[in-house]
Amino acid sequence: MEATAAAGVQLGSSKPQVATQAEMAEARLPLPYRDQCAHLLIPLNKCRVAEYYLPWKCEPERHSYEKCQYELVMERMLQMQKIREAQGAKAKGGATIGVPLIPSAAKLS
Repeated sequence: MEATAAAGVQLGSSKPQVATQAEMAEARLPLPYRDQCAHLLIPLNKCRVAEYYLPWKCEPERHSYEKCQYELVMERMLQMQKIREAQGAKAKGGATIGVPLIPSAAKLS
C-alpha cells in the first residue's frame, strides 16, 4: 500500500453512492450489488418484475446499468495499472515491462 501513496493513486470510485442503504434494503438488493450503480439496478429490477423478465423489455434500464458497471470496472483497472506501474518503478528503478491493462486507444473520461 506504500506504492499507492507514493504514486498518488486514489483508491475507491469517483462515482458517488446515490442510492441510500434504506432504499437498497427496501428493494431487497443482495449485498454484492449494493455499489455505485445500485440506483440504476433498483428501477431495472422493478421493470424486470413488471415485464416478466422478457429479454427485449427494459433495454434502456439494462443498458444504463451495464454501462455504469463497465465504467466502474475500467476505473478499477486503471487504478490497478497505476499501482503496478508505481510498484514496478520502485522495484526496478523506473523500467516497467508488461502488457498494459488498458489500451492506449481507450478513452477514459
